Amino acid sequence: MGIVRKAVITAAGRGTRQFPATRSIQKEMLPLVDRDGVTKPTIQIIIEECLASGIEDICIVVSPGGAKPFKEHFSRLKDDERKIFKGKEWALAQADSLRRIEERITYVEQPTPEGYGHAVYQAKDFVGDEPFLLLLGDHVYISNTKKRCAQQVMDTYAVTQCAVSAVQQTPDDHLHLFGTVKGTRLGQSDPPIYEVEQIVEKPSIDFAAEHLQTPGVKRGYYLCFFGMHVFPPTLFDCLAHHIDNNIREKGEIQLTSSQEMLRSQERYVAVETSGERLDMGVPLGYIETQTALALSGVDRTEVLATLLRQVAKSAAKEPFGQV
Repeated sequence: MGIVRKAVITAAGRGTRQFPATRSIQKEMLPLVDRDGVTKPTIQIIIEECLASGIEDICIVVSPGGAKPFKEHFSRLKDDERKIFKGKEWALAQADSLRRIEERITYVEQPTPEGYGHAVYQAKDFVGDEPFLLLLGDHVYISNTKKRCAQQVMDTYAVTQCAVSAVQQTPDDHLHLFGTVKGTRLGQSDPPIYEVEQIVEKPSIDFAAEHLQTPGVKRGYYLCFFGMHVFPPTLFDCLAHHIDNNIREKGEIQLTSSQEMLRSQERYVAVETSGERLDMGVPLGYIETQTALALSGVDRTEVLATLLRQVAKSAAKEPFGQV
């Protein structure tokens, strides 16, 4: 089925959990200081994850009219802007990077907000007959190894040539947040790869205990989605089936339903990814994402010293046991 050259990033949500910051700015445009010490919109960090992993072309799924802020960011510097940054080589290098990224991006609109699966379906024409990497526009990934998280998933696809979902062992009190899979581990591969036998969207603890335990996964933990997948183009046939027949869960066209349908028709594996998934789409997650990036970056020593000072000051004012 070939190599993975294309990526789809969904960024059509309203970002209500980050209101009022998202009243005038797309959630995916909220800035973070990346590991290289440069302040970037979140979407740029995600795009750079793709490009560093070998992706060539990227489709961003936006709401109607939602492409404008992305296009304004990923564009060439105007002449008056170049004057502002004259002599600042680091800034001009960043500007060149934005220009190169601009050439790789396609935008498609989700006309109405009808769920994650519906948003992914809008990228059907962009994907064509190729496999593609799918990521969320509000999740940042930090690898625990030298190999990027996206690269880990794409490498698994290169070996298995079938649908691959990145998963992580997740405690049962978080099941309400994630799609969950049951699988059987294949050999002693590193990272662990599982033949997927069932996929369920945000199961209850009782259901998971009865139906979704995977042998070898520690007790009380389950294989939950990491927010990153490689799909064959046949996923769109499954999505079309659900859209054409108006098959919804909680009023929306869910991606998980089509994943389970795909799994019933073709081989489907999951790879246990070595890294962190960080949801910047909620306030506490945003703080955690920035902290994790800072502690993984070029200014780690200074950041750590600053955090320790702040912790000491906070503890002196009010012991943590009394907060």
